[in-house]
Amino acid sequence: MSSPAPSALSPSDLRRLRLHSHGLALDARALAPGGVHGAVAATERLLAVQAQDYPAAKWALGVRSPGTTRAHVEEAVDAGLIVRSWPMRGTLHLVPARDLHWMLNLSTRRLVQGAKTRHAQLGLTQDILESARAVACEALSGGRELSRADFLALLASHGIDTSAQRGYHMIWFLAQTGTLCWGRQVGTQQVLVLLDEWVRDPRRLEGDEALGEFALRYFAGHGPATLADFAGWSQLTLTDARIGLAVARPHLAEFVCDDVSYFLPADADADAPLRQRSDALLLPGFDEYFLGYRDRRAIVDAADELLVVPGKNGIILPLVVAGGRIVGTWRKQASVRAVGLTPAPFTAFTARQQAGLSRSVRDYGTFLGLDATLEVPARSAPDSAMGGGLA
Repeated sequence: MSSPAPSALSPSDLRRLRLHSHGLALDARALAPGGVHGAVAATERLLAVQAQDYPAAKWALGVRSPGTTRAHVEEAVDAGLIVRSWPMRGTLHLVPARDLHWMLNLSTRRLVQGAKTRHAQLGLTQDILESARAVACEALSGGRELSRADFLALLASHGIDTSAQRGYHMIWFLAQTGTLCWGRQVGTQQVLVLLDEWVRDPRRLEGDEALGEFALRYFAGHGPATLADFAGWSQLTLTDARIGLAVARPHLAEFVCDDVSYFLPADADADAPLRQRSDALLLPGFDEYFLGYRDRRAIVDAADELLVVPGKNGIILPLVVAGGRIVGTWRKQASVRAVGLTPAPFTAFTARQQAGLSRSVRDYGTFLGLDATLEVPARSAPDSAMGGGLA
C-alpha cells in the first residue's frame, strides 16, 4: 500500500504547529505539568536544550512548563533526572538523564576526531588525556564530586598542565567519551561527577535504533521540520540523518510547504486550532525555537535574524515571540531581589503584544523568585499594524 499524499502546510501552519511541539501553545495537551516533573517533561519533549548559558537553559524549561520555577529545574538537575553534558555539536546541553549515553555514542567518534587538531595545538596527547581520565576515576569514584577549579588543581598536582584552555578541553574530552558529566549545583557552580555513577539506569540504544530515536524525538519536539533541519540540529552526517528519518518514518506524517517536505509525529493533530499561550512570550537566548532549525524564514525575517545574532558571532539573544514569529529581543538587569527586562522590538509592539509582554515579565519574575519589571515599556501600535495572530 502506498503512503498517502503529503498534506499542504502554509508558513502560518508551521508556526502554529511548532508552538504546539515546543509546549508554547495555549493548549492543555501541549503544556508540561509544573514543578520538578514539569522541568523533566519539558526536557524530554525537546530531548536536548543548549546550555552553555545555564541560566538561559533553565528558563527554556520554565517557559515551557508553567508553574515550574528555577528551584524546580535545579532540583531536577540535583536529583540526576536532567543532566548537563556535551551530547551533540560539542556544546553543553541539558538532556534527560537516561538518554545521554546513547546520544554520546552517536556523536563522540566524529567530535573527538574533529578535536584532534586543536588538541595537538595544545599538546594534549592521548597519553595525557588517559592520565587525566585515571585521575578523575580515582578521585570521583564512590559518589564523590569536585568543582571545576578543584578538579583542575588535582590534575595539576599530578603533573598534568591545565593552562591555556587545556583544562577545559580535558573536561570536555572526558565528558564526551563518557567518563564525566556535571552533577548537582553547589552555590553558583555545578560539580563534576562520574557519569556511570550519576546515571545508573541509562537507555541502551545502538546503531539504526538510536538514529531512529534521535529523529523521532527531534520531530516530536520541533516539528514540523525538515531533514535538513534535523541534520543541522544534530550535526549527524546527512547519511545518518536519512537513516534516522527512515527508521522513524512509520511514526511520522509528511507535509509539504513551498515544495519542501516537513515531518511531524503521525499522532499529532495537525488541524488543531492552536495559538500562542500569550500574545508575547519571552524566550531565552540560545532557545530551541530559533536554534532548532536551519531554515528560519517561517519564524523570523532575514533582516531581523541579523538582530537576533548580531555580528554573526555565535551569540543568540533572548527572543520576544508573537504569533509564532520572532518580533524582538530583550535583555535583563538583575539584582539580589529584582530583575528588570528591557525589550528591543523590531517594529512597534501592538497593544495586545504589549499586554502579553507584561504578563510574560511577571511569569519570568515568578520563575526566578524575584520582583520583575518592564524597565522601558515598548512603544505600542494599533493591533492592526502588526496583526497579533499566526498569519
